[in-house]
This record gives sequence, structure tokens and C-alpha cells, in this order.
Amino acid sequence: MNALFTQAQRLLSAWRGDAYVFGRGVLSSLGRLAAQFGKNTLVVCNPGYRDKIVPILEKSGITLAGGGVVPAAGPNAPREDVYRIETCILHHKPEAIIAVGGGSSIDACKAANLLAVLGGEHTPEIEAYFGTGLVSGALKKTGKQLYPLVAVQTSASSGAHLTKYSNVTDPVKGQKKLIVDEAITPRCALFDYDITASMPVSVTVDGALDAIAHCFEVFAGIPGEKYDLASSIAETAIELAVQYAPKVIQDPKNMEAREAIGLATDLGGYAIMVGGTNGAHLTSFSLVDLAGHGTACGIMNPYYGVFFAPKIEKQLKLVGRILKKYGYISENADALSGKDLGLAVAKGMVAFGKAIGAPVALKELPKFNDGYIAKALEAAKNPQFEMKLKNMPVPLTASIVDEYMGPILRAAASGDFSLIKLM
Repeated sequence: MNALFTQAQRLLSAWRGDAYVFGRGVLSSLGRLAAQFGKNTLVVCNPGYRDKIVPILEKSGITLAGGGVVPAAGPNAPREDVYRIETCILHHKPEAIIAVGGGSSIDACKAANLLAVLGGEHTPEIEAYFGTGLVSGALKKTGKQLYPLVAVQTSASSGAHLTKYSNVTDPVKGQKKLIVDEAITPRCALFDYDITASMPVSVTVDGALDAIAHCFEVFAGIPGEKYDLASSIAETAIELAVQYAPKVIQDPKNMEAREAIGLATDLGGYAIMVGGTNGAHLTSFSLVDLAGHGTACGIMNPYYGVFFAPKIEKQLKLVGRILKKYGYISENADALSGKDLGLAVAKGMVAFGKAIGAPVALKELPKFNDGYIAKALEAAKNPQFEMKLKNMPVPLTASIVDEYMGPILRAAASGDFSLIKLM
């Protein structure tokens, strides 16, 4: 077996153990996985998966709460869908919840779960839970417990089935916000990589970029005591994505490549449980109506990488070696330092993005205008996003966001790295 695959599987198994079933042809294990939490289960999924999921559950004696499945959330987990799913939980009172879908569907179920449990005694307004650790605090205060959540991933994307994050979007404002809390992590998860063969190539490309973003951002800002683990995760996932994403483009039915991207995105999920993302993810929340999440992060990371370069030389050299191995940069990253190193790696990231047909500057996004730069700068000053500023290898405060993040965003808009101002 490919050594990268073996390393990825080892890392994931050591992390989640029996609580995570992953691989090709593993969907039949869902009944066994879900039955441990009870027989009356609320299933949230799109109609296209109903005929795959329901017979497996029925074979294990699981009944559908309410007698049918609840439609999953739309892209980017609109808050209206969160409240709709919460209503179904409150009406049907299941023993457990099964969320089937991509990252948005799973994130919506995480949020709906906490609202259904905490809304009566704490607050039913989702705005109160955006931030870090607020759900756990409310659970402790009320003595409540969340419903067991089983996440079935169908798309190589955000790693939502494995993580403590729930992204929810206000479609009116076009702004995504984030709940970060260990309490909302699914109790167990399943990902059958064969299912991703039905996903459009564009979705898989977005997922590959998200995997790289998760790993690169966490690796860039990781504290010393976690460096070795983050390095192992990042090196494995980024090489899987860089090597195999072009192969999915060339042949969407290449299942080895599909599995590789699935493993890479799962490792991306592992990465964001080891450390936190930062600049590119923060900016992506304000681009939610312009591009897929991974694509937005993929555009931004080269520019933030240049800004961070003097502080993350060791990390950039590792990424540079991977990009050189697959022909995306010609320079020897190990011989470079500071901004020169950052620029070399950034240009390699841009070359990779172009190779898989992804946009590499904000100006390439339809409907982009300078108003999005203003919106992103304003969002960065919101205290709910303070964690992202602190996670940066070069930490920023709200008072200097305009001075330093502004040039990064303008560089990303135009594709001109020379606009970036180093601290």
C-alpha cells in the first residue's frame, strides 16, 4: 500500500480509534455504529442518500423519529436551516441524531442539537453561542446533555464529522460565524470514501484546498510542544492533496485519488483539533457568497504565508519541499529565508491552484469588489473572531487590523504580493 495512505490511516486510527469508521465500502457499518445510542433516531439527510441509509439502519432495528428523514441544510449551513432542524428535534424527541451529508449539513446539525437542548433554559438565539467554549459553559450551568450525534460524511471537505467546529451563515448579511466547542464534536463518525465518487470535481477541489488550508494554518501557528504531531499531520495531508488532486481532475472516477483526498481532508480535521486556523479562514467567512470555503482559503493562504514568513521558516521549508517534489516551484526552499522563502512557497501554492483550475486571486471571483475587503476587515475586529487573530504566527489585534491585514487583502485581490506589509 502507498506509504502516504498507511501513514494517514495510522494517524487517524490513533486519534479516534473505534469512534471513527473510515475507508472504502464501510457504509454498511453505520447500523452497528448508531445502534449503541438507541433505536429511535432522527436522520437528517438529503433525499438522494435516503435509499442508501435507511435500509442499513432498519436492518439494525433503528426506527426513524417522525417516520421519515429530515432534509439536510443548504450550502454554508444557513441559520434558517439550523432552526428548522432544531424544530424537528424538539417535536420528535429522538434518542440520537444521525447527520448525513457534507460539512454544511453536519455543522447545521451540531448547531441545531445545542439549540434544542439549551434553548429552553439558556437562550434560543444562536448568536449567543458563537465563540469558544460557550456551549460547554451553558451545559454545565443547566446540567443538560446534548443528544448523541453520529456524523456520516459524504464529501471530502471540511472534516466536520470529526471536529468541534460549527460554521453557520447569516445569508442576509453574507457573513459566516463560528461555534468552537468540544461538546459539539460528534460522538462517532463514518466516512465511506466510495460515496465521494458522486461528488462534482469542483467540490473535491474545494475539499483538497480546505485540507491544505487546515493543515497549513494550524502548522504555521502551532506551539512548540505540538510541533511534531502537527508536522506529521501536515506533511502527510498536504502531500496527499498536492499529489492526487490533479489526478481527480484528470479522471473523476479514479478511486485511489478520491480516497487520497478523503484521507487528506480527514487529516485536515485532525489538524484543527490539534491547533487553530487563522488568517485565511478568518477572511473566508466574509467571502461566503463568492466562493466555496476551501477555495476562499486556498486563495488567501499564499498571501498570509508571505506575511507570516519570517516567523514560520521551518514550516514553509517543509511545504516548499513538497511543492518542489511535484514541480510547482523550482527554487530550493531550504536555501531561502524570510520573505524570499515566503514568496517562493506562495508562488508554488498559486501554481498548484492554477493546475487544479482554482482561482488564485480574489479578482477572479465573480461579483468580487472592494466592498468585500471592507467587510472582511470589519469582521476581523469582531470579538467573536479574536481567536483567529491570536492564532496567527504574527498575532494581530483589532486596532492594527487595517494597517496589516488591509494590505494582505489588497494583495490577494490583485495577485500582487509586493503590496504585503511585514511587521
